[in-house]
Amino acid sequence: MLRALIALALTCLLQPAFADERAQTQQQLDATRQDIAELKKLLGKLQEEKTGVQKDLRGTETEMGNLEKQVETLQKELKKSESELQRLDEEKKKLQSARVEQQRLIAIQARAAYQNGRQEYLKLLLNQQNPEKFARTLTYYDYLSQARLEQLKNFNETLRQLANVEQDIALQQAQLLVQKSSLDSQREELDKVRKERQQVLAKLNGDLKARDARLQARQQDQADLSKVLKTIEETLARQAREAEEARQKALIAQQEAEKKRLREAQADAGQSPRTPAKATPGALVSSTGATFGGAFASARGKLPWPVDGRLLARFGEGRGDDARTKWDGVMISASPGSQVRAVHGGRVVFADWLRGAGLLVILDHGNGYLSLYGHNQTLLKAAGDVVKAGESISTVGSSGGQDTPALYFAIRQQGHPSDPAQWCRAQG
Repeated sequence: MLRALIALALTCLLQPAFADERAQTQQQLDATRQDIAELKKLLGKLQEEKTGVQKDLRGTETEMGNLEKQVETLQKELKKSESELQRLDEEKKKLQSARVEQQRLIAIQARAAYQNGRQEYLKLLLNQQNPEKFARTLTYYDYLSQARLEQLKNFNETLRQLANVEQDIALQQAQLLVQKSSLDSQREELDKVRKERQQVLAKLNGDLKARDARLQARQQDQADLSKVLKTIEETLARQAREAEEARQKALIAQQEAEKKRLREAQADAGQSPRTPAKATPGALVSSTGATFGGAFASARGKLPWPVDGRLLARFGEGRGDDARTKWDGVMISASPGSQVRAVHGGRVVFADWLRGAGLLVILDHGNGYLSLYGHNQTLLKAAGDVVKAGESISTVGSSGGQDTPALYFAIRQQGHPSDPAQWCRAQG
């Protein structure tokens, strides 16, 4: 009886103190919730700004892809011009050699004619006594004259061809200089666009990190205050339920016993089910090897990977710090500009920039099977194109806001994500 009176007295004394502390904590909690509401409004505005920045990013990265194509085309034209210039130079050397040889023959004939003298033909005419021999001699000198004229004609033709080749060389060199100048300009423009992209990404990431950090801090404050408030409320409730303490303890003991029994039953039931094998993060994957020509539904474990590289993230893993979001594909690290190849034949149903995925290609393989290739640097195919297994469809990049070059690769089966490691051949 005495203990009950003491407990009742302590309860009466402590309840006002706990009630005051609860009121103060509730005020702090309300203030924190108001701050969080304001921060969420700011984040909403930031999201609108982010949408605008994403549009700029889309335009920038699309322009980068087009410039990469132009640079590649100019480089091919440059190689053709250099090959043509080399061919013309070889032709020029041959014509120069022919000219030297023709000059040598003409010089020999000129010296012979000079040594015989200018009156050679007249002497032959006056000294001839045999008419037949005289006729043969005239015919012989006519042949010599014609040969000399033919050599002079060939020499002049060689000089004309040489002049044309030299003119073609000069024209080709001028075109080469124009192409090199255009290529340098395109590269400078590409560097400028890349710097702009880096600035856009830095601004976007900086703003998001700053605002997100503030929101997380206030949310942590809210969680801490809620925890304190919960503790106070539990204390007040415990004081009010002091008469039922024995029953509560008995109930808790019963619950613990039931939990223990369930754990023991689960332990006796055997091992937990095995999870399917997944691609190991960091493992090397390869696009080499034979392609699979059958139906996609029968291709499980037989497909090559779309690019040579190393796995950065595997299917089903958490993305970043938020455990609620999971990878629905894989990320493969590869050198920028590496060729991305179709893992199976199909039709391009999407080839454009998409928020979050950058420059993206989607292939339809029939019967509800799709393969996705994202964060590309350049798109080599357009929507509607039919591609064969192993055909290049894009190049590896970092579009879509990525910091490092890597390929996002995913497979959809009837609209549901499927682990690419179950479809592609085992990696090294």
